Amino acid sequence: MSKKTTTRRWLIVGKVQGVGFRYFARREAEVLGLAGKASNHPDGTVDVAARGSVQALDSFGAKLAIGPPAGRVDDCRVVEPSGEIEDDVFRIEF
Repeated sequence: MSKKTTTRRWLIVGKVQGVGFRYFARREAEVLGLAGKASNHPDGTVDVAARGSVQALDSFGAKLAIGPPAGRVDDCRVVEPSGEIEDDVFRIEF
């Protein structure tokens, strides 16, 4: 019997580029057993998408809202997912 999974996507605003935010997201996702990706946008935001259990995604979202020590999160909002997550790992996109 497999666990039900869902996909969620966040847009993170603040001092979130150049502070290791994508690597922070990957570490937290791996701890929680999530698949997905994190990428920088030209406007200075970070886009994070993940697939997993609702409980794991809730915990992940709470971590994203705090961010790494060198960063500052001004806003962490859930946005519409854009496509499916095919991989079983969490990737950093460049």
